[in-house]
Amino acid sequence: MKRMAKRDYYEVLGVERGASESELKKAYRRLAMKYHPDRNPDDKSAEEQFKEANEAYEVLSDASKRAAYDQYGHAGVDPSMGGGGAGFGGGGASFSDIFGDVFSDFFGGARGGSRGGAQRGSDLRYTLELDLEEAVRGTTVTIRVPTLVACKTCDGSGAKKGTAPVTCTTCGGIGQVRMQQGFFSVQQTCPRCHGTGKMIADPCGTCHGQGRVEEHKTLSVKVPAGVDTGDRIRLSGEGEAGTLGGPPGDLYVVVNVREHPIFQRDGKHLYCEVPISFADAALGGELEVPTLDGRVKLKIPEATQTGKLFRLRGKGVAPVRGGGAGDLMCRVAVETPVNLDKRQRELLEEFRRTLQSDGSHSPKASNWFEGMKRFFGDL
Repeated sequence: MKRMAKRDYYEVLGVERGASESELKKAYRRLAMKYHPDRNPDDKSAEEQFKEANEAYEVLSDASKRAAYDQYGHAGVDPSMGGGGAGFGGGGASFSDIFGDVFSDFFGGARGGSRGGAQRGSDLRYTLELDLEEAVRGTTVTIRVPTLVACKTCDGSGAKKGTAPVTCTTCGGIGQVRMQQGFFSVQQTCPRCHGTGKMIADPCGTCHGQGRVEEHKTLSVKVPAGVDTGDRIRLSGEGEAGTLGGPPGDLYVVVNVREHPIFQRDGKHLYCEVPISFADAALGGELEVPTLDGRVKLKIPEATQTGKLFRLRGKGVAPVRGGGAGDLMCRVAVETPVNLDKRQRELLEEFRRTLQSDGSHSPKASNWFEGMKRFFGDL
């Protein structure tokens, strides 16, 4: 049977002959992800291309094999031709070694793992509820946070006092186990020791072998002026304790500003609604309006309409990241009088009669009615 000619390995990976090691690995990763059998079930063509890419990478990623291939071509690395042997049984890195190096994330394993190494503790999140005044001016609050701390009985080792962790019997202290997946094998983190290579034969009675226990920590948090909902304050090293002597994580205090009965905040600006009487809106006047620094006088000109916005500069919020203070926007809402007595109703009736004869007092209403007449006239 005639043997099928092999393609050039550089052509298989789609790289130039002078490609660097990182370029080779990147090209192989792309092809492996594309043609991997798990992603292409029952696709013989994809399986062949996957094998071809693996064979090419195995040769070109090995300096001695690559030199032989560059000089003699396939004859320099094909064992059937007296070469160094490329395939799955040749010398150098095995298929599973290459696969574990380039493709470890795909299978959830880790080449080499963190064998026997310390691990950093998890970060924690704490939601801090603040009043608007506290957020704007800044404050210092005390919080109580549940967290995992190193066990004092065993000093975080997880082993009973006077004993020590022993070599894991599942992985033999390597931290990795080899798993068979189809026609190849991959390395995965040992499920018993979680990659540490050690196990607790005689666990600590306080932490039950975990090396950490749950406690509540009381912390003082300094909240800078100007924070807003969603801002985070990081307390370095106040998260969960690490394992096997690893550093602790951080605590992130996330700010949530409560709704205010008067003000609404939008960035560095504040908004509030100011109700005024019908008479003040028509005749003008002076009102006291609230700010976060106290009350101020606001002059209302005559003929003020509902929705009119008055700006009080510098009465907003100074942002936490710097910059000048925002403004306070006071939106006027003309309030219709209620619970009128007889005399008040008579005065309003008389006032209404005086307005009906002259539309210039209500320009918006006049324009609206004229527009309505034109609309129905067109119909």
